[in-house]
Amino acid sequence: MTAAMVLEDAEWGADALATIIALSLVSSQFTADTLRQEMRPPPHPGMVGAAFSAARNLGYITAAGYTTSTTPSRHHGVVRVWERKKEA
Repeated sequence: MTAAMVLEDAEWGADALATIIALSLVSSQFTADTLRQEMRPPPHPGMVGAAFSAARNLGYITAAGYTTSTTPSRHHGVVRVWERKKEA
């Protein structure tokens, strides 16, 4: 008998993108820490950055600076601060 396969959360990326867009509409600035508070954990740690990159590449958000992370596992590391992209 084979071991059960762990099912990956295939919808996490799309859900994260939708959450980032929603955050950009209700918050003046936000970080990956904010996304972690609003979402379930990602299947892979690198998916958080990929979701923010996708939102930036689609024109929803822009970088606004850096701050110190409040997530304990990040050990006060630096995280990017994001904001909604201004209309041209």
